Amino acid sequence: MNRRGFLAGVGAAATATLSGCAVLQTDAQGDVQMRATSFDPAKYTVEVGDEVMWYNPSTRSHTVTAYENAIPDGAEYFASGGYDSEEAAREAWSDGGFGGAVTSGESYSHTFEVAGTYNYVCIPHEQGGMVGRVVVEE
Repeated sequence: MNRRGFLAGVGAAATATLSGCAVLQTDAQGDVQMRATSFDPAKYTVEVGDEVMWYNPSTRSHTVTAYENAIPDGAEYFASGGYDSEEAAREAWSDGGFGGAVTSGESYSHTFEVAGTYNYVCIPHEQGGMVGRVVVEE
């Protein structure tokens, strides 16, 4: 083997190793990962007062949008983009502006102050079943 061939092989192996490390480091961020068409984990349990961070390591843009009729009474509504209703979040996404998008490498966080079950969705991937649930315990 000549020197150039050897160095090319070592370089390719190092690149593959480092890119694998980068993926592992990226995946370690956040409580819930936004995969191509799913939240991972789909159900996440926390205590009152805890903050949940959704992190997007995928190449697709996602949203975190609470189903307005599927959160506890008295709970604060949440949606990436800061919308105060499900209707506003859906309109912002569908009007072509991609409102509320959490793009690759970005995150969204929300603090849960009321116990109960919170169901949420990724608007652009809802048809594919990208839904999740946060259970908040006392």
